[in-house]
Amino acid sequence: MRTSFWNSLLDMIAPRRCAICGGRLSPEESLLCPDCDAELEVTPFMESPYDNPMARLFWGQFPVEKASAWFYYRPHSDPSKMIYDLKYHGQAMLGEDIGEQLALRHQPTGFFNDVDAIVPVPITSKRQRQRGYNQSMQVARGISHITRLPVYDKVVVRQHFTQSQTHQDNVWERRANVNEAFLLVDADKIKGKHLLIIDDIVTTGATVIACGQELAKAEGVKLSVLSIGYTKE
Repeated sequence: MRTSFWNSLLDMIAPRRCAICGGRLSPEESLLCPDCDAELEVTPFMESPYDNPMARLFWGQFPVEKASAWFYYRPHSDPSKMIYDLKYHGQAMLGEDIGEQLALRHQPTGFFNDVDAIVPVPITSKRQRQRGYNQSMQVARGISHITRLPVYDKVVVRQHFTQSQTHQDNVWERRANVNEAFLLVDADKIKGKHLLIIDDIVTTGATVIACGQELAKAEGVKLSVLSIGYTKE
């Protein structure tokens, strides 16, 4: 009762808004209003996480277990707004809210059951200074709130600045753009563990592949992937 009262009072003072349309949320709603939630083109990947178009991107690239994304991503679509706000408009806390929703939607399927830790795809220190935070880290924190899985944000680092992947035209350009972009710095910590890589958007998978291949240098590592969006061809 007391928690409900304070939540209702806070909602009156600073009402929460839908991350897509900006409409006011009711006390029972989280992140999205019912209309925007219903309009999302949700992927079916959580129903078959071991074999789906996203998981197949990583087959033969690193020891991948499973992969999933919340919804199909289309640039400049209404749902893309919350990702733009997270990455470019300084809304760091939005990442944690998105991460919580990712976890809540995947947890009933057992997606996290055999995962040992979460690894957000790192960004360079230069990008971190410009943005003020790593969007994948924010999402990872939200997932951790729900799953209680630890976040390993220092086992692999981004060692050089690359041009945004959105400026690359094809899979080969994207892979070349992130070639040797990551460096494993704490192999002992992840030895024998099943790690969940978190990225915001997966298109060709080039960034995740580069990160995953570096993590796979640690002995006995297994990897899974979870993202907010997956770019549908």
